[in-house]
Amino acid sequence: MHHPVHFLLYDMLFFKKSKLPLRDLFDGHYTDIHSHLIYGIDDGAKTPEDSFSLVSGLISIGFEGFIATPHTLEGVWDNTTEGIKSAHIKTQDALKSFPQLRFDVATEYMMNTQLSDNVKSGNELMTLKDKIVLIEMSYLSAPVFLYELLFDIQNAGYKPLLAHPERYLFYHGQLAEYRRLKKVGCLFQLNLLSTTGYYGTGVLNCASELLTAGLIDYVGSDVHHENHLKSFQLPLQIKKEAIPNLQAAIKANQYFAK
Repeated sequence: MHHPVHFLLYDMLFFKKSKLPLRDLFDGHYTDIHSHLIYGIDDGAKTPEDSFSLVSGLISIGFEGFIATPHTLEGVWDNTTEGIKSAHIKTQDALKSFPQLRFDVATEYMMNTQLSDNVKSGNELMTLKDKIVLIEMSYLSAPVFLYELLFDIQNAGYKPLLAHPERYLFYHGQLAEYRRLKKVGCLFQLNLLSTTGYYGTGVLNCASELLTAGLIDYVGSDVHHENHLKSFQLPLQIKKEAIPNLQAAIKANQYFAK
């Protein structure tokens, strides 16, 4: 027997062809694992007021908890574990009017020689939970030592989670490459706004393809600023067959809830 709520959603999406706003997929129990809400540390929030405004807005959408992930990118955002933790404490102070809020911190590591050296040296990495480490690539090309680094990360006891795989244009139309990454143990985190076409049609189509293929493990907001927040009002543009797996990935983020 169909649950009435599920049937209603099915009716809205498939019979009436309604454009469901992305924000309507959240029920108040979503834990976000990718954002730039810690102020003054990267290209995300700039001030305490920015952090407060973004967090307030995301809570109003239906977000419950956050693991903020400022960039660690040598020569651009030279963040260290100590510096990130210090900035995290300051941002927590700006959010003190949310006494029950879970607001933890990790980082988004660029896959480069700095990360490779840290891993090989046995330096402790900042993780989301249970040794899961958030990583990203350059938007220009994959690192030549990609698979070696993924092996080294896992050999050091970590689980690599690739941020926004749908945004790497050099992989578009190459589902086999995505499957290869998954096969060697790389988890995938989709950007929620990719499902609305926010980053363009190519990214949207790739998001649809990855979701339909069941390759997405988790999702993240990747919120940097108010325009990202406002864009949660945009309607879903992914193919209808991708929507159930998007809903499943949103639910899967509860793994990161305390």
